[in-house]
Parts: sequence; structure tokens; C-alpha cells
Amino acid sequence: MYGGGNLFETPKLDELRNEDPIKLKEFEDRIERGEKIEPNDWMPALYRKQLIRMIEQHAHSEIIGALPEGTWITRAPGFKRKMSLMAKVQDEVGHAQLLYSAAETLGKSREQMIDDLISGKSKYSNIFNYPTFTWADCCFISWLVDAGAIVNQTANARGSYGPYCRALDRICAEESFHLKYGHHCVIHLATGTPKQRKMMQEAIDRWWEPLMHFFGPPDKLSVHTETLVKWKVKMATNDENRQQFLDMYVPKIWELGLTIPDPNLKKNAETGLWEYTEPDWAEFKRVINGDGPCNKERLAVRRVAEERGEWVRQAMLAPQSKYVVPLA
Repeated sequence: MYGGGNLFETPKLDELRNEDPIKLKEFEDRIERGEKIEPNDWMPALYRKQLIRMIEQHAHSEIIGALPEGTWITRAPGFKRKMSLMAKVQDEVGHAQLLYSAAETLGKSREQMIDDLISGKSKYSNIFNYPTFTWADCCFISWLVDAGAIVNQTANARGSYGPYCRALDRICAEESFHLKYGHHCVIHLATGTPKQRKMMQEAIDRWWEPLMHFFGPPDKLSVHTETLVKWKVKMATNDENRQQFLDMYVPKIWELGLTIPDPNLKKNAETGLWEYTEPDWAEFKRVINGDGPCNKERLAVRRVAEERGEWVRQAMLAPQSKYVVPLA
């Protein structure tokens, strides 16, 4: 579940000056014709670099994104929801595996990607650095955060890099089931007791700004978007994805009698675009760079998992050797 937003990095478009102009034109002509670029095809160094950055961050977001919901598996109301949430979390981890495999085709090893995640060098989506205080928070993620991810991913599944597109096709199919599960959970709370409705409303109030951040900063602040759209790595801009999400899901939220904590949110009758309060992008940058409520906690969990799983990886790489299973 990743918005694919810009991280306020400085683009190095001058890298293109070192590329063979004939090969670069052939490459861009292929993309213009709608052809897929495959791992063994020639590609500009900047295309490879941006793809690694984007797919790697998406993979990290999937595996870190399983943590806020994973803490609610044992606390979900009823056996059926426990089982459903367990299956959903398992899917998210599986999505990370697909994406790490896609990124590896570009030349960066999975081990290096995980090391960069744990060290804080690589980023992941800002929204997974906030705590899930109640069951309603978990429901919000399952419905609306996954909905935002689907908006981004269904667009990018039509992009130019074959392995990423094929991974996204499978991921989006599974995310559609997650969306239905989340929607069902939100409906149950929104149409339930006054206490349940209050709990759901409070979750929306807490998570709305992080959700607006989820799509990335506005296009006027984006340093990657123009190049990524040109090469069909991204098929829509941050603002376009945010507008599509608002168009699809604001009416659904209102239909449930829930409110959105933005007094300026309305659809412009002339332009057909949603107007809203600009979220705090300084907060976005602070959280994405490691200073959010749960950044340290999320990475600590991944660090412990990596350390505890080391003996398994060693045994798989050298099956003839004898390994002792650790007792703790």
C-alpha cells in the first residue's frame, strides 16, 4: 500500500547528458508506442535509478504497512475478522516479496534493500508511521488507505517497466478484496451503536491528513513527477491521484453519515475539481525523514525480525551445513 509520492529529493536530470542520444531516443520511442521495457533491455541510468527508488520504497511500504494492522489480529472483534485480518496482513507481506523481486531485476539485491530500510537510508510511505489506537483505526486503513493505494497502483500497472507492471496486476487483484473487507468493517461501525460511530468518526479525524499526505506533495513541489510521467513510470501525477481518490470516496464517506475534518472540502462546480485545505507538508517531510510518532518503533520491529531470521537465511543458502535452531 504505497502512494508513490515524492520525497523532496533533488533530481539529477543532468545524468541524461551522458547517455547515448540515439539509444535514448529509441528508448523513449518504445515507451511512446506503449511497449514494455524488460530487465535486459537498454535503459537510461536515471530510469533505472528512479525505478529502483520507487519500487523499493513501495516494497518497504508494503512490509512496514503490515505492522499497524498486524497488532490488531489478536484484538479484532470476532473469530471471522481475526482470520480475515490475518489473511490480509499475509497478503501485504507477499506484496513486498513481489516488489523486492521486481526491484532486484534492476540490479539492487534484496539484502541491500533491507539493509537500507533498517538503517533509515531508504524511505517508505509516511502513513505507516502513525499508531492504531482503536479497531476503527485498523478499519480506516483497510478501507481508505487501501483505496488510495489502489488508485495509485491501478494507474501505474499500465506503466513502462514490465516486471513492476506484472507485480502490480497481481497486487491490485488482492487489494480489491482488502478494500471490500475494510469497507464492510467501516459500515459495521458507522451503522452501529453511538459508541461505535463515535469511534469511527474519531479515526477519520485522526487519519485524514496523513491520508492526504499519502499521495505525495502537490505537483508544483514534486521534483520527480515530470520525468516519471514522461517515461511512464508513473501514469498520473500526485494531484491527479488525490483528485481521483476524493472523487471516488468522499461521497461514500458522506453516505455513511460520517464527516471529514476539513471545512474547506468541496467540489468546484465549474472545474469539477475538489478544493481542500492544503495539508501540512512540513509534517509530511518530518515524518518521511524519520521523526514521526512510530518511525523508530516500526524499524525496530523490522530489525529484530531480520536478526531472528538470519539463521534461516543461512540454512537456506547452505543446506548441507548443520545449523542449530536457536531456542530464543
